[in-house]
Amino acid sequence: MLRQGRVTAAQKRALAELSERYSIAFADAPLDPVAVFGRRAPLVLEIGSGMGETTAAIAQADPATDFIAIEVHAPGVGALLNRIAAGKLANLRVLQHDAVEVLERMIPDGALAGIHLFFPDPWPKKRHHKRRLVQPVFAALAARKLAPGATLRAATDWQDYAEQMLAVLSAEPLLENSAAGFAPRPAQRPLTKFERRGVRLGHDVRDLVFRRRAGRM
Repeated sequence: MLRQGRVTAAQKRALAELSERYSIAFADAPLDPVAVFGRRAPLVLEIGSGMGETTAAIAQADPATDFIAIEVHAPGVGALLNRIAAGKLANLRVLQHDAVEVLERMIPDGALAGIHLFFPDPWPKKRHHKRRLVQPVFAALAARKLAPGATLRAATDWQDYAEQMLAVLSAEPLLENSAAGFAPRPAQRPLTKFERRGVRLGHDVRDLVFRRRAGRM
């Protein structure tokens, strides 16, 4: 379900005025990146872009790559639309829909150069752990959408979720860990507000970088 929240006046204007130019509508059909971006380039999908600060920074630093940010929270979508317009980011678009459905319906197998999953909802209560995104079914789905050699990058400041993600991704046959356990913090990943908050709370941030195995489809 789409999350609701307080939308500021600036975000509301962005949703009304910038969506047609910078957003992608969900469709039950394969996405054509060339039609969206006007070129052929590596395509990275970010799941849960939040307010978009990190997403925009990554896209700005890598203009040769195209990015699609998936976010269900309307204030976050509006905020990121404003960042795209302000930064004139031709390589970044927003899609407001459930990430699993987007992967299932819109992304062909082997189409992605990368998936970013930074600080997903940890659902900290034990009875809610089944709602966490990173489960075996998701890992298999995400792996199929990656091109051979492409990467799935994830980060969390919740230790038990980090361990769950490591176990789930390690068990997926199409993926291989780039490190012996958790990965060093990638230099290209800017600090997110969730990471800063986690550090203030004394949480250790864990990164994971998994690659799609070559020669397996």
